[in-house]
Amino acid sequence: MTMFAWTAGLLVVAGLLLVLLVLLILRRRLAVVVVSGLSMEPAFHAGDRLLVRRTRLARISVGDVVVFETPDWLGIGEPPPPERRWMVKRVVALPGDPVPDSVRAVVPERRVAPDRLIVLGDNPSASFDSRQCGLIDAGTLLGVALRRLS
Repeated sequence: MTMFAWTAGLLVVAGLLLVLLVLLILRRRLAVVVVSGLSMEPAFHAGDRLLVRRTRLARISVGDVVVFETPDWLGIGEPPPPERRWMVKRVVALPGDPVPDSVRAVVPERRVAPDRLIVLGDNPSASFDSRQCGLIDAGTLLGVALRRLS
């Protein structure tokens, strides 16, 4: 084997390892979630695929569209089916913010508690959100929707 062939082979292996490393990093930072239901219309429709940046509560802003795990308050009793594992809603209040009047009936506190947030769907007539269930635990947060893929 010539020195050139050996070097070329080494470069190919190094390139493949680099591509694999980049893919692994992106997988840890990004996710794809499929919207189900009508709660985010007109912004997002059932079947839309969203690119989501995984993040923590500290990096969320009011107005962001977030994705979080389907909470127990849906009365499902057992884990939701895979297509309903994630919910997509818009953030309207963060820890320390005043509780909006629209959710005051289920959140009697004056301010949003630490590690919690209040989310609403864009389509109020078809959304199950903080108006019915109150505060969302930040521990269920997957991340922020960056854009629609389809």
